[in-house]
Amino acid sequence: MTLPLRLPRVRRGGEPRQKTYVFNWTGRIGLAIILFWCVVAIVGQWFTPYPVGKIVDWNYFGPVSSQFWMGTDYLGRDIFSRIMMGARYTVGISLAAVTLACAAGVILGMVAAVIGGWFDTLLSRLLDAFNGIPSLLFGLVVVAAVGSSIPILILTLAAIYMPGSYRFARALAVNINTMDFVTVARARGEATPYLILREIFPNIVGPVLADLGLRFVFIVLVLSGLSFLGLGVQPPNADWGALVRENIEGLSYGAPAVIFPSLAIASLTISVNMFIDNLPTKIRDRSE
Repeated sequence: MTLPLRLPRVRRGGEPRQKTYVFNWTGRIGLAIILFWCVVAIVGQWFTPYPVGKIVDWNYFGPVSSQFWMGTDYLGRDIFSRIMMGARYTVGISLAAVTLACAAGVILGMVAAVIGGWFDTLLSRLLDAFNGIPSLLFGLVVVAAVGSSIPILILTLAAIYMPGSYRFARALAVNINTMDFVTVARARGEATPYLILREIFPNIVGPVLADLGLRFVFIVLVLSGLSFLGLGVQPPNADWGALVRENIEGLSYGAPAVIFPSLAIASLTISVNMFIDNLPTKIRDRSE
C-alpha cells in the first residue's frame, strides 16, 4: 500500500507558499499583554472602582482584600484605581514620545542617506554629539530647568531617543540607496521625495517597527525613573513610576502598594520585548 504524495502548494512564480506572517505563542502572549494595557489606558478611567485621590481606607498600606484588589497606598487610597489611571500616563506619554522620536529620526535618516555630502556629515556629527549625553542625566537637567508638564516630558523623551533612531534608519537607508533599483529610479530623474517614499521607506519599514518597539521600552523605563525621582508626572496625577516612589516606604512591610506598580512596569516592558523578539521574519527582515 502506497501513501499519496502531498506536494506543497505553489504560487504563480513557482515558489512554495510560506506562512511568513505567523506569530508564535510567545509573540501572541506579548501582544495580548500590550493590547490589554492599551485598552486600560484608553477606557480605564471609566472603570475605576474608587476616585483616584479619595482616601477609602483608614489603614495605610492595606493588604489585598475583596474590597481593595491591590491594597491601599500610604494614604489609604485604592491602588487598583491608581494603577488603572496611571496607565494612561505611562503608556500615553511613552507612545507619544516614541512616535515623535522615530518619525523625526527616520525622516532625517532617509534624507541624509539620499542627499549625502555635507548635509549628511554635519547632521550625523551633530546628533552623535547629542547622543553622547547620558539619557537620564539629560532628562533630569531639562525637566528640572523647564518643568515637568506632560508636553515637556514628551518632547524631552523624544529628543533623547531621536539620535539613536536617526542612526538606525540612516544605516538601513544607506544600504538600500546603493541598490540597483534605486540607481535606476535616480537615472530616470526621480526626485528625492519619490526615492525616499517609494523606494527606500517600504524596504526599511519592518526593521524600523522593531526598533520602535525597543525604544518604547527604553522610554517607559526612563519615564519611570524620572517619576521615581520626583520629576515625572506630578501630583495629583501619577504614572506607575510615581506610584512606586510614593509607596517606597512600604517595601519593608511587603506592601502591595509598591509591588503592583512595579509589576505593571515589568509586565509592559517584558511583553514588548517578547513581541519584538518573536516578530515574523517577513516583518523583521523584508529581504528574506
